[in-house]
Amino acid sequence: MSTQFQGVIPPVITPRHADGRVDTASLKNVTKHLLDGGVSGLFVLGSSGEVPYMTNEERELVVSTIADANAGAVPLIVGANEQTTNRVIEEARKVVDLGADAIVVTSMYYAIGNAQENETHFRSIHAAVDKPIFAYDVPVRTHFKLPTDLLVCLGRDGVIAGVKDSSGDDVSFRQLVLAAKDIPNFDIFTGHEIVVDGALLAGAQGVVPGLGNVDPAGYRRLFDATQAGDWTAAAAEQDRLADLFDIVYTPNGRVSGGAAGLGAFKTALQIMGIIESNTMSAPMLSLNAEETSAIRTILERNGLV
Repeated sequence: MSTQFQGVIPPVITPRHADGRVDTASLKNVTKHLLDGGVSGLFVLGSSGEVPYMTNEERELVVSTIADANAGAVPLIVGANEQTTNRVIEEARKVVDLGADAIVVTSMYYAIGNAQENETHFRSIHAAVDKPIFAYDVPVRTHFKLPTDLLVCLGRDGVIAGVKDSSGDDVSFRQLVLAAKDIPNFDIFTGHEIVVDGALLAGAQGVVPGLGNVDPAGYRRLFDATQAGDWTAAAAEQDRLADLFDIVYTPNGRVSGGAAGLGAFKTALQIMGIIESNTMSAPMLSLNAEETSAIRTILERNGLV
């Protein structure tokens, strides 16, 4: 079917100085690194950007910095991350003013809702914001799995332009792709870094990989191989990226699960000379020298340093 968005759209990390301030120079370097790697778009203010930890001023600084560095090269898809409908609408209008080409919206969280209330949630945001809306299915953070029938209904009615699926539920993902295959301009992205070839073979339009911050060119090669029908090359590239993904397992249990994955991406980028520091948003802990050494070994065997 026709498509508005496709390809590799990494969720951009948020570098910080050692004192915790947002590092705009490093953020510009990351943006350039991603563009040089051939990405199709940039997902700003997502989980990989540590958005729950950011102040309102930091959110605005990050979006404006990336928009300036991007200079219209690729679409900016920006998260409007708030708990309930009116707060999301307010946030969405802010990021649109800052340059968002589309917005990403989760189900309500903290507030306890059901499918009917979340349908009203998405329809109300669509009525209030004149930009494409992607539903972000991330139950590990919202504690609510967006039902497939609801997503398909919203897609058929033009309320949402697609789905960013970070549910980790491969059965549900496949069912969504099948149910939505005849909806025009409805784009489904997997956030699952190590099964991208399978998702694209099933009919997904692209990938939003946190690991893409580290190796955007690898994900671009993977995507291009699938578009050329070279599934052998795609599988080989996916296997290499699966090995690279081992960086997220190097933390020794000292840090939280969220800090482990995002900290690994930041540490890799620091080793590669793209960002200044691997500092995490407070109160998360940053990775230490032992963990950094283990990540360097994985980067070396994958030709990234």
